[in-house]
Amino acid sequence: MNKPLMAKATAVWLVDNTTLSFGQIADFCGMHELEVQGIADGDVAAGVKGFDPITNNQLDQAEIDRAQADPAYRMKLKFNAAAVGEEKRRGPRYTPLSKRQDRPAAILWLVKFHPELTDGQIGKLVGTTKPTILAIRERTHWNINNIQPIDPVALGLCRQTELDAAVQAAARKKAGDGAVMTDDERRKLVSTETSLGMGEEARIPASIAGLENFTLSEREESPADYSDAESFFNLPQDDDDEDDEDDNKA
Repeated sequence: MNKPLMAKATAVWLVDNTTLSFGQIADFCGMHELEVQGIADGDVAAGVKGFDPITNNQLDQAEIDRAQADPAYRMKLKFNAAAVGEEKRRGPRYTPLSKRQDRPAAILWLVKFHPELTDGQIGKLVGTTKPTILAIRERTHWNINNIQPIDPVALGLCRQTELDAAVQAAARKKAGDGAVMTDDERRKLVSTETSLGMGEEARIPASIAGLENFTLSEREESPADYSDAESFFNLPQDDDDEDDEDDNKA
């Protein structure tokens, strides 16, 4: 259930002006019952002026009367058509002032390592605008020479689960469009579970395909093969060493 505006001030007004139980007030204001009891005792919200939910179009008097007559009744916030959808976040993610300077580095990292992500996805992840993303993607940003790519998760601009979800969504879209992914893109886009379920051919990069069955017998052996210990220690001697041995015998 949605909470009323100025929930604590509303609770102060209800404690002072009604005979509602602490549980009813706590349920309506989204607070703990002990906190409401603290308001009644004067230990909590000292100096807070009560906020009348009736005059502010959040609660009907009939609803209060019904709750006062029945301690088990739970009051409902008055429906306000103008407030529908207000809780839904609009626009890009809010980024604290202390982290806004890190957004270009995060954008560059996403553009470099996840080019499959759209500008809209990047904007939602790090809380930026499409013109900024386009400037970094096209390297026309005013500070592009000083920006170093940094993982947005490490910067605290988004969660790893959010990044993984965006990457998986890009993978599904690319698969739906029928585009062919390279080995590098498959490694980035496909999850671990999906990768383990792939066939052997799909997991072997194209650059080394066909080398997995290449044995030593098929290689061209070098003239000196020291694969065993005995041949390794009985190395051929140089001509100078042989001359020295002949001199010693003489």
